[in-house]
Amino acid sequence: MKQLLASLLFVFYLTSTASGETAAKQLFGAKPSGSNQQPAAIGSYAKGCVAGAVQLPETGATWQAMRLSRNRNWGHPETIDFIEKLSRFAARQRGWDGLYIGDISQPRGGPMLSGHRSHQIGLDVDIWMLPPDKLDLNSRQREDLSSISMRRANGAFVNNSWTTQHHALLRAAAKDKRVARIFVFPGAKVQMCKDETGDRRWLRKIRPWWGHHYHFHVRLKCPKGARGCSNQAAPPKGDGCAAAQTWVDDILNPPPPKPVDPNAPKPKPRRDYTLADLPKQCASVLQSN
Repeated sequence: MKQLLASLLFVFYLTSTASGETAAKQLFGAKPSGSNQQPAAIGSYAKGCVAGAVQLPETGATWQAMRLSRNRNWGHPETIDFIEKLSRFAARQRGWDGLYIGDISQPRGGPMLSGHRSHQIGLDVDIWMLPPDKLDLNSRQREDLSSISMRRANGAFVNNSWTTQHHALLRAAAKDKRVARIFVFPGAKVQMCKDETGDRRWLRKIRPWWGHHYHFHVRLKCPKGARGCSNQAAPPKGDGCAAAQTWVDDILNPPPPKPVDPNAPKPKPRRDYTLADLPKQCASVLQSN
């Protein structure tokens, strides 16, 4: 029956995308489970899919997956292993029982029905800033509970909720060799630059980006030997602290807006990807049991 449904879905794709009607997010968002394939991250973080994804158990000894209704607690096995390892570290920090885990990927990755442009190949994970004080939340509580913001002055500074444990957690994540970069709001990066008194090389992986004050976003490198997986370019050399300070300076004293050219062509609205836009292997990911 599953194979029949997969075949019918693929036929529907072939007939509907010819007229550009079906978005890839509808196809991938409809899949309730991972594909029966060898694990593989396919394509790039914002244009791909994941074969053989593993579901992070809803509750572990040192973590809980949040917002279960989204069904986004799926990822490449390396990502699941990273989460479990980091959560054990978190559980050793004062005031933390482990980690609350936000979105990873859909069961087969791909474009999401809402929200992220990335998180498509099972190598991205959002980790809440809220220190867990209980790991026995039921499904309803996981929908209703919210994380907490760490920012002040629109992200130029951290607020009083920021702790040395947050610093230690981000440092531990960045020191994992599998991690490519970590996105966090500019004020947090600048604060970590001020507070770090030891080895600063890990700071290179901490990248300022808008938002990311309720959670930090970890992006893993393509696994070794992975074919068809495209890494993001490595961060610039150095610790990145001067660049982060520039972000903060621009928040506090915004530069004047650039003059508008009335003759400039209007930007085209961003269209949804169809399956044809994704790597060809993604069709087999959708078809698989």
